Formats: sequence, C-alpha cells, structure tokens
Amino acid sequence: MRVPAALPRRRVLVPATAALAFAVAALGLALLCPRPPADTSVEAGFARDMQAHHAQAVQMALMVRDRTGDREVRTLAYDIATTQQQIGQMYAWLDMWGLSQASLQPRMAWMGQSHHNVTKAAPMPGMATAAQIKELEQADGKDAEVLFLRLMIPHHQGGVQMAQAAVGSRQPQVRRMAGAVLAAQKAEIDLMRRMLAARGASETSAAG
Repeated sequence: MRVPAALPRRRVLVPATAALAFAVAALGLALLCPRPPADTSVEAGFARDMQAHHAQAVQMALMVRDRTGDREVRTLAYDIATTQQQIGQMYAWLDMWGLSQASLQPRMAWMGQSHHNVTKAAPMPGMATAAQIKELEQADGKDAEVLFLRLMIPHHQGGVQMAQAAVGSRQPQVRRMAGAVLAAQKAEIDLMRRMLAARGASETSAAG
C-alpha cells in the first residue's frame, strides 16, 4: 500500500509546531517573570530609598496626629501612616531579589539612570530636615497642622518624582506600586493645598 505524500510533511510539521509553541510559551514566561533586578538598578534603588522616604512621612504623620484634634488632619495623617504596608512590601522585594537592604551606592544614584536632570548622589527629594522635624515636634494645634502641611506637600512632590522614575519598570510589582504612589500622592497634594488655604496659610512661611 502506498503512503500518502502528505504524511511525511505532517511528521515534520508537528515537531516544528511544538517547538514554536514552546518558544512562545517561554517568551511569555520571561515577560511575566523578568530577571531579578541588579543591585544598582532603578528597581533596587526605588525600593531602598522609597522605604526611607515613606518612613519619614509616617513619622511626621504620627507626630501631627498627636498634636491636633482636627478630624480632617488626623484622617490625612492616618492615611499617610498606612504607607507602612508599602515599606514592608519594598523590604520583601529586596529580600526576594537576593539584594541587601542597604547599598554601597549613594542615595538617589539610581535616579540618574532614568532622569537626565537628576545627578548621582542627589539629595532625596522633599525630605524634611532635622530642624524642621524638631519644630513640628514642638508645635501644637493649628501651628502643628500648618507646619505639617507645609512639610508634607514638598515631601509628597519628592515622592512623585521618585515614582515617576520607577513607573516604567519591567517588574510588574514595582510598576504597580509606582503608579499607586503617583495617584495617591498627587491627590493628597491637592487636598493639602486646600487644607492650607482653609487655614489662611500659604505653602511657605513668611520667613521662607
């Protein structure tokens, strides 16, 4: 009995089709599970520096919460303090990637990889000074509210700048968090500006 001419072609096509399917699956897996970031990557730098940035925001939020009875300010302070969850997530990323929580690189060196106008070893944007933190600690009532808002607006603006540098990350969890930081902090900046105006205050003091 003669073998149909098409049969040998099928034997060749089946392995080729399987190989193509395997290649497509492997590519999809690589896209879904990218390699862990390097120690000097944007992702590692974002995770490390944003932890410190968030930690100061939490510190100031807890301070003003205990120095005012204003419900709106206390609610904002509570919302900001919940960023502790993000701090834990970023700590876990570094652990999952096999990277240390600290780096030999200067703070913010990673920003130079994404924003040409940010030089290496730049100061962390928006951070309050030790003197400003002490001033907030000593303030009370409306004075504490106004000072907190004046410090937190540039602090959030700095966080937005950092998130913008990481929003294009190939790591989906980093990309999602950077996007969430952008949305939340931009909204809170608008809210804090309205809160300052309601208190008859500007974003900077007369001396500043």
